[in-house]
Order: sequence, then C-alpha cells, then structure tokens
Amino acid sequence: MAEEPAAEVQLLRSQKVKLIEILSADADFVLQHADSRCLLSAHGYQQVKACRVPSEKVTDLLDHIIQRGPEAARGLLELLNDQDLQDTFPMLRFIKDVQVNTLSSGKGEPSQKRKPASDLQETITSKKICNKGPSLVKERQLMMVARTIGRSWREIGRLALDVPSVKLEQIEEDNPVHVERVFAMLCFWRTRQREKATAAHLHSLLSQNDWALPPESIDSLLETD
Repeated sequence: MAEEPAAEVQLLRSQKVKLIEILSADADFVLQHADSRCLLSAHGYQQVKACRVPSEKVTDLLDHIIQRGPEAARGLLELLNDQDLQDTFPMLRFIKDVQVNTLSSGKGEPSQKRKPASDLQETITSKKICNKGPSLVKERQLMMVARTIGRSWREIGRLALDVPSVKLEQIEEDNPVHVERVFAMLCFWRTRQREKATAAHLHSLLSQNDWALPPESIDSLLETD
C-alpha cells in the first residue's frame, strides 16, 4: 500500500492555487528567499529562475519544493510564516490557521493522530525559546545593511563572513543588481549560521579590522523591536 504524503506536502498542494495568486505579486522576491534557505537544488533554482511569467515561476517553485519532500515543504512553510514575507504579502496570514488545522488533524501522517497536541505544544515551546534568546537578524535588517556595502562586498564576504569564493561567484552570476548580490550573500551567511545568526553577531563581524563598515551604516542591527 502506497504511503500517503506528509501533512506539510498535502497542505502545500491543497493551498497551491491560493499561494500562486498571492506570491505572483513578487515571484523573484520569494525565489531569492527560498534559495537563501537552501530549499531548492542548484538545478531547480536555475529552472525556476528561467521562468518569465510570475505565476509560472511560483508554480514551478512550489512544484519543485513539493517534489523534494517533507523537509523542503516544512522549510517553505516556515518561510511563508516569516514576518518579512507576512509583511510583504499580507494575504499570507491565512497560512498560519490552515497549517495549525491541517497538522493538528494529522492528515497524511497517522502517527500524528495519536499525539497532535504534543506536536503542537512542541512547536509553541520552540517558538517561546527562540523569542527568549538573542534576536536573530531579520531580512529587512539584512537588506538595510546590503544597501550600505559597496564594491568591497566580496572581501567582506570572504574575510568577515567566511563565505566561500565559489559561492560568491555564483551569487554574482545569479544576481545582476549589486544590492541583490549583497543581500543574497548576507542571507547565505544567516542560513549557515542558524541560531548564531544574531543581529549583534553580524554587527560585530562587520565592525572589525580593515573591512569595518561605518557605525552609522550598521546601527540598524542594534535596534530592537
């Protein structure tokens, strides 16, 4: 008997039409954020990027992530719940309620029917722990910093952020606009750092040695909500 798809995959499939309608407003924005979280393969990224029509680009993006399985689907759901995307696409707020209802019902994963409450509690607890810890750098902060970094961005990437030269070359090739290159580099750093990717940590890295940025250009990293 064939195994049913995971709940996260089923959720994306069931809301696919609505997500395409919402995310098509800025398909490139969504693609760059998805790539910064390593939700696509290198080939998949190039395939999606090649699409010229926004709705087709979002469709291919969703299809690619769904095909990659539950882990990628979970990553996309986390991205869709990210505050930056919620602010950019206000209509995305529906996904939180749909996600809770779908995952709590355990559709597609029989084991979740036996303990949906504990699974949801674990998610809530994780969010509380995250909120109590140091503030992770937000994407809007990364974009503000990206606008202040000039031609020395590669040097900063290699020496301050420890981004491999090969990755920097890929970022430069994929992003013709300078600010988008720097933003992609910062997003890559954040993805690799995971829980260490705090605003304070990034501020410290960008304040040291010969590549130190002017204090006023990175003060936004020290601001709290």
